[in-house]
Amino acid sequence: MKTTEENYKAKAITTMIVEAVSSVAIAFVLFALMLAFLFRPVQVEGHSMNPTLVDGDWLVVSTGFYAPEYEDIVIVSREITDEEPLVKRVIGLPGDVIDIDFVSGVVTRNGEILQEDYIAELTKSQYDVEFPVTVPEYSVFVMGDNRNHSSDSRVGRIGMIEFERILGKAQLRLLPTGNYAIYDEETVS
Repeated sequence: MKTTEENYKAKAITTMIVEAVSSVAIAFVLFALMLAFLFRPVQVEGHSMNPTLVDGDWLVVSTGFYAPEYEDIVIVSREITDEEPLVKRVIGLPGDVIDIDFVSGVVTRNGEILQEDYIAELTKSQYDVEFPVTVPEYSVFVMGDNRNHSSDSRVGRIGMIEFERILGKAQLRLLPTGNYAIYDEETVS
């Protein structure tokens, strides 16, 4: 027969185990909720964001309470459900007039030439969208950093991206390790 002290120790051990399992379960649920509503990992597929991002990079994307800003790298859902999301850079916000001179490769926003140190090469590839364009309300104009090898808002089937199609903003590079930053330190807000 167990003594009172043995019963006390057994209850204490049982309580500790239950508390530990409960803590782990709560932490798991909170982590899952955080991934579902605040952050999610996304893998870059393709070369349209070279040199900033390369095929196979893994990004941490913030998904909650996001308002697009110039030069943000965003993850965009496709309207066709079986296609992978796009990873592109915000070039224009609602009301902006975007124009591209495909001869010189220069992109302008509201008549001002963009200083785009992040692009692979000047913008020479023209698709089926006629320029200049005005970005509609609740939408953004996006482009890949590898301008001549990117399907983006210059392509009619992609077009302007409505805010509700933006899944989130890329915050940092998770993999490969060693270079976590994806934004120039001067542009991070």
